[in-house]
Amino acid sequence: MHAWSIIPSCLSLWWLSNRAVTVWTSNKLSTSAIEFGLLRNFKTINKHEKISTHLILLHFVLITVIPLLWIIDIAFSPGNALGGEIGDSFSTEHFSKILQGDSFWIWFVNSLIVSVGTSLLGLTIAIPAGYAFSRYKFTGRDVSMFAFLLVQMFPGIIILVPYFLVMKTLGLLNTHLGLILAYCVTALPLCVWMLKGFFDTIPRELEEAATLDGCNQFQVFTKVVLPLSTPAIAVTALFSFLAAWNEFLLALTFNTSNDMYTLPVGLASLISSTGQAWGDFAAASVLVSLPVALLFLFFQKFLIDGLSAGGVKG
Repeated sequence: MHAWSIIPSCLSLWWLSNRAVTVWTSNKLSTSAIEFGLLRNFKTINKHEKISTHLILLHFVLITVIPLLWIIDIAFSPGNALGGEIGDSFSTEHFSKILQGDSFWIWFVNSLIVSVGTSLLGLTIAIPAGYAFSRYKFTGRDVSMFAFLLVQMFPGIIILVPYFLVMKTLGLLNTHLGLILAYCVTALPLCVWMLKGFFDTIPRELEEAATLDGCNQFQVFTKVVLPLSTPAIAVTALFSFLAAWNEFLLALTFNTSNDMYTLPVGLASLISSTGQAWGDFAAASVLVSLPVALLFLFFQKFLIDGLSAGGVKG
């Protein structure tokens, strides 16, 4: 019994004294040291990359934030000076002047009518068009989608003269309808593409199940597809609204009457060759930005869901 117990000890001595085992052990230790060194270097490089990334992002944040702080400082500063220290003085005289005047509210109502009208008319056309491009195979489908992308490559100033001639012929200059139609034409390609990409993510099995339950195609579209597409529709409506709310060139060209100015054109009229009301301009700019900020806060959830889902296919 005692003779058998010595065998493990002998095997251990042989294992430790064997040259092949010794070489394998040293190689293993060397490999472990190399892996440890590589891991340490990787962590160091990763740390440096994070620092560099944060510095670059901080640079872009400063580029974005500093002009906003400057505008806010001008808006709350007395007088029309552009310089001075931030927070040196505080005054709401510019906001009082803008809000108590009639022009700002006229411009605000015009922008609201045009923006809401553009969103409603654009969605009315883009929703069925996006669904048709997503679900049906028809002649010219791919060519039409390519054409939607192609027209986005050209700047809006190229079509400015044809737009003006058409609106003048139709008698739509200095009207809300003229701007709504013009904005819908320019925003429609993007709206169709966004909605088409979202409709592609909706499983066809849901529509087939609804058809088996007795729904016709219109009922499938209104009772199955549209409720599931709420995030994408909200995002598309938001983009259409913002495109019309911030547009300047077409509004300046089609509207010559002060009573038909939208907010961007109205703000530009505060800066003229005879005088620059920078304080009023800054205050009005802050007021114009507030509805946009509120919309983004309200549609934040829909914005994330709609963009992530709509980007899966397209």
